[in-house]
Amino acid sequence: MKKIIAFGGSSSKNSINKQLAVYAANLFENAEIDILDLNDYEMPLFSVDREKENGIHNLAHEFYAKIGTADLIVLSLAEHNGAYSTAFKNILDWTSRINNKTFQEKPMLLMATSPGARGGATVLDIASKRFPYQGAQVKGTFSLPTFFENFDAVHGIIQPELKKQLTDLVQSIEF
Repeated sequence: MKKIIAFGGSSSKNSINKQLAVYAANLFENAEIDILDLNDYEMPLFSVDREKENGIHNLAHEFYAKIGTADLIVLSLAEHNGAYSTAFKNILDWTSRINNKTFQEKPMLLMATSPGARGGATVLDIASKRFPYQGAQVKGTFSLPTFFENFDAVHGIIQPELKKQLTDLVQSIEF
């Protein structure tokens, strides 16, 4: 059975991006899903001085190992001031010290959502251009605008066109 690692790029306990990632991961058939929570990987802010003093943080090694177990990564990024959340960026910074190819050439469904009409489009654009350099094989991207109008905890995406767009994308991804 194939293994999917799904997570939201946010440390919010009620992360809408984690909700979207879990929803999308469950659209794949015959897959085991491992849901990560960024709060489980909270580390001091990365600095070369900290790395020199203490080495690479153990949680960075754990995160990197988890990514290594995936056959597919489903990631939905939060957009904070047009970029990644600090929590996600810090994990990325620490983990990249193990291997700059943080995502280890794994296929990835890359998404974003937000309460606003652009649905995290800016961070999605940044990540879709940057992540291939960090070892992600981005197989598709999806943005869900106005999360609270288009997503329901029971039914998932409730806007038919957006639901079809994501379902079609999921069906196109082979891993």
